[in-house]
This record gives sequence, structure tokens and C-alpha cells, in this order.
Amino acid sequence: MITVAICFFGLMLVGMPIGYVLGIAGTIGLFQLGGSNFLEMGPKRFFEGLDLFTFMAMPFFILAGEIMNRSGITLRLIAFADALVGYLRGGLAQSNMLASVLFAGMTGAAVSDAAAFGNTLVPAMVKKGYSRPFACAVTAAGSIIGPTIPPSNLMVIYGSLMGVSISGLFAAGILPGLLIALTCMALIAAFGRRWKLPKGEQRPSLRLILVSFRSSLLAIIMPVIILGGIIGGIVTPTEAAAVAVLYALIVGAGIYRSITWQDLQEMLIRTAKITGIVFLIIASASILGWWMTFNQIPQMVAEGFLAISEDPAMVTLMILMLLIGIGMFMDINAVLIILAPVLVPLTVAIGMDPIHAGIMIILALNISLMTPPVGACLFVLSSVTGEKIERISVALWPFLLVQFGVLVLIAFWSDLTLMIPRLLGM
Repeated sequence: MITVAICFFGLMLVGMPIGYVLGIAGTIGLFQLGGSNFLEMGPKRFFEGLDLFTFMAMPFFILAGEIMNRSGITLRLIAFADALVGYLRGGLAQSNMLASVLFAGMTGAAVSDAAAFGNTLVPAMVKKGYSRPFACAVTAAGSIIGPTIPPSNLMVIYGSLMGVSISGLFAAGILPGLLIALTCMALIAAFGRRWKLPKGEQRPSLRLILVSFRSSLLAIIMPVIILGGIIGGIVTPTEAAAVAVLYALIVGAGIYRSITWQDLQEMLIRTAKITGIVFLIIASASILGWWMTFNQIPQMVAEGFLAISEDPAMVTLMILMLLIGIGMFMDINAVLIILAPVLVPLTVAIGMDPIHAGIMIILALNISLMTPPVGACLFVLSSVTGEKIERISVALWPFLLVQFGVLVLIAFWSDLTLMIPRLLGM
């Protein structure tokens, strides 16, 4: 075990991509168990790690988000959000949060949201008088709404690996995602004067709101189609993802006529690259995961946690700290694949529902993406806007405190997470 651990962390420290790190560490573990005979299991585990029908939903969701983003839908959603709340003090910051909610139904990836709004809303906020660090902080805080409100790639991975209903996870993620948005918007409203945030222009007319709503209506309908189809039992998550791609193509190429064949080719290549990276991580992690299971590491971790404390509240807090700490340094897809089989049995042992546990784990990993000093969204925003991570981190801490509070609330109030799934009979 020590050799595998040294290999794993050593390769990470020298900067090797996490997909290769997982595969190499897992292969070394197999060799230690049974020499060359066990190495024959590597390719089998590599293939079986991806041999799940639900994983097909991921590239479709990624491609749908690419198409909707390239077709100019992002700007239309921002305009609609600005028409609703832009007149308030800190209105453009409020618009940023509201646009993140509207945008959530199309991407399901925090880094994508951070990059998209970093290129559009951050410059707009700076032009209106906001400081660049604050604009980046608002964008980072809003970016995690995307993978919390469905569709979410992390929910697809968790549901596929743990045998949990993906439609149930999608339904359970709605309220936590909206709660994050509302608490961040309340924070902006409460401290708008103290932070000397710019006040928007006069309240927009009903006509302007209706015009902006009409312009963005086709984008707003997309998550309704996805969630309505899945939750209503009309389509599976994979089928819904394929429908989302078809709908995005019809809107982007047929109605808005803003996508060319060249754009489509570039989007397909980008989708293939992103999917390839994620699938390499999943397949490689399945080798390491089998090695961990063979050595009963999940049971050892569970026993270690329970040896410290058997109090469910304390165990839950330790799980949250572990996820946020590791999520800052590792790809969160890899963290989920490695730790979910370890932590979910532990959450079951303390009486937590698997859907509730999944939302808690996913939300903690999402928050780790914006946690200084090495959250991935911070690096994306720094590279896109040219702002220093240190300055973004200073402006970000009030939003982090609020989101940590939401995470704790979600972790200890299961009814809030499970309310919608129960209403839908899931």
C-alpha cells in the first residue's frame, strides 16, 4: 500500500495528468498483488470502468452546452437576468448570479461557467464600476450553481458508480442550487451599500422585460425539456442528453443561424477532448478502485472515521473537510470516483440516504473548486481576466462563508434535499 501511495502522490507532485497517475498507481497495485498474472486484469477493469450506458449522457450534455454557448445564448440569458434585477444596487452582480441559475440547465460544469462569464460579465461589471477582484469573486461563487442544478456531470458519474437514481439526484439538486443563488444574492443586497456597489439605472419597463424574456425563451425551455423528460419518466438521462443536443442544434443553427459548419467541427473536437479526459480518469480510477476494494481500504477508512467519533454529526463534518481539502488539489471527477465508494458506505452506516449523501458530496466538491488557494475556478478566472488569484480570494471570502453555511445546512437537513424527490415519488 505504501508503494502505491508514494507513486500516486509522487506523480501528482511532478505534474503528471491525473488520468495517468490513477492508471499507473492502480497497475503497480495489481502487480504487487499477484505479479504479471494480475496485470491481465488491468485492461478488463479499464474497459468495465466505462461499460455503463448512463456514461453516454456526459458527452451529449457537454456538446449541448457547447452549442448553446457558441450560439450566443449566454448573452441572451445575461440580458434577461439584467432586465429583472439589474436596476438594484449591485444589480449587475445580482444579474451574474441569476444568469448562473439560467445557464445551469445547459452546461453542468463549473469551470465552463467560470470561463463563459469571465469573458463576458466580468468585463461588463468592471466597465460599470465594479472592481475586477469583486467581479471575479461573484463569477466564481456563481459558477458552482451550474453543476449543482441539473443536469450535472458529477451526478451522472455518482449515480452510475453507486447505483443511485440519476433522475432522483437531478431532482434533489434543484433546491440546493437555488439556495446557493438566493443566499449569495441576499449577501450582495445586504452589503451593497457597505461595499459601495454601483446602483443600476431606473427600473426597466414591463415591455423591456418581456422582450428580453422572449429573446431568451428558447434557452430557458431547454432545462425544462431535460428535467421534465427525465423526472416524468419519458426519457432516460442518456436519451434526454441526446434530445438536448438536437434541440440545441435546431435553436443555434436553424433558428438563430449563428453556428457554422466550422463552429460545429470545433465544438465536436472540444467535446471529444473533454470527454476523453473525463473517461480516461474514470477508466483508470476503476483499476485503482478495484485494488482499493481488494485491500479493504474503504472498510479501513470507515473504521478509522468511526474510531475518532461515532457521532453522525462529527463524521459528516470530517467527510466535508476531507472532500473540500482534497478537491482543491485534485480533479473533482477523480476525487468522486475514488472516494464515493469509500465514503458512501460510511454515510449509510450513519443513517444517511444515498441521494442525500450524493448531493452533499457533490456540493462539497463543487465548493472546493472555488476555495483558495488552488481552486480550479480561481485559476480559470485568473487566466481569463488577468486578475491575481490573491486579490480574487480576498473578495471571495464572504461568498465562501455563505456557501459553506449552505453546505452544512444541506448536510444536516436531509428533508431539504429530499423534498422534491419525495414529492415525485422517487
